[in-house]
Amino acid sequence: MRISFIIPKWPNGSIWANMVFRFPYLSITTLAALTPPDIEIVIQDENVQEIDFSGFDLAAITIMTPLAIRGYEIADRFRQSGTKVVIGGFHATWLPDEAGLHADAVMVGEADRTWQAIIEDAGNSRLKARYIPSEVYDLKYLPPARRDLLPKKGYFFTNTIQTTRGCPFDCDFCSVTAFYGNSYRCRPLEDIEAELETISGGANFIFFVDDNITGSPGHAKRLFEMLKRYPFKWLSQTSITLAENPELLKLAAESGCYGMFIGFETLTQEGLNNLNKKFNKADKYAEAIKRFHDHGIGIQGSFIFGYDWDTKASFDTVVDFAERTRLDSTLFTILTPYPGTKVFKRMMEEGRIITTDWSKYDMAHVVYKPTNMTEEELQSGYLQANRQFYSWGSMLRRLPAWRRSLMVFGPMNLGFKRAWQEFSF
Repeated sequence: MRISFIIPKWPNGSIWANMVFRFPYLSITTLAALTPPDIEIVIQDENVQEIDFSGFDLAAITIMTPLAIRGYEIADRFRQSGTKVVIGGFHATWLPDEAGLHADAVMVGEADRTWQAIIEDAGNSRLKARYIPSEVYDLKYLPPARRDLLPKKGYFFTNTIQTTRGCPFDCDFCSVTAFYGNSYRCRPLEDIEAELETISGGANFIFFVDDNITGSPGHAKRLFEMLKRYPFKWLSQTSITLAENPELLKLAAESGCYGMFIGFETLTQEGLNNLNKKFNKADKYAEAIKRFHDHGIGIQGSFIFGYDWDTKASFDTVVDFAERTRLDSTLFTILTPYPGTKVFKRMMEEGRIITTDWSKYDMAHVVYKPTNMTEEELQSGYLQANRQFYSWGSMLRRLPAWRRSLMVFGPMNLGFKRAWQEFSF
């Protein structure tokens, strides 16, 4: 059997199509590692290469919501040539009937546990319409990812690893907790260490793709102590609550942490409470950012525009805060009601969704009716905020040359600057 894993490209009108700071999908290289060795595997990421549609027995396509339309086009073309298609990922999980119109089988939820059955059924020409895991996957069975199968060019670096899965929180706008079965699982340290031994290249950088690497402080402490024995520089995602744990923050820095992605979301505490993100304390943000910086750890801060409490003044307020606190990078996005989230359900009930053109669900396009501004005002304010933050003046003020994380966030800022210069809506 010959299998191709497919990652659809970002739409040409999306900001993400212009990004150079790109990483491969760990889900794909993990499923490749779970594939029997007698099966030929080809990974095709359309963002870095053209897709070869010929000579495959099975095409496995993963789709996030903004990639769904392109994913369906790819699936249809494979099926026209006689290749069986299975579709999985976040979007297929929340809308399996829609995905099923373009596939012979749909993987719902985590595919680790069902992948072997899919391969066996495909080989015996008896694919089922749905594959739904009966329980969450135990990470102690997670093999090292097959990075050797990735395209050789097009990525910033390819060293991605997972040490935990899921998130202990359940924010209103996020579908992570529900997708992972409302669980937070930790991978055994000995398995993580075994995979670290397989890593090379990428200037010794690793991106831990965990949604919240410090969700279990005890596990994180043991992980960071183990990482101190290695020369790796690493990046990951965490919550701002890490700043309240001086021992763990110090260990993160000592173990080679150069940067963290942190969701601030909004600067109002009432808004955070409404998002079910009460553990974030808006009045402590500046102090927390300083603590990270004092340990040499840079921050990419996430802020979302378009909440019901946001006004036209919110853009300047957030940009001013991000520049004043010298955030190394930001991910300014437009509130996007993804299928599977509480905000999607609420907006559908309120009749506020204005399009289900999934290609627009890229966090850079307005797809619903805002409360305190027009759709055009939200779109233009968002674009101006990003261009201001990634202007030369802002970058020179925010990025001190002495901060060790500059080697990560310098190229990241330049990449975002170029992408925003090219973006139009």
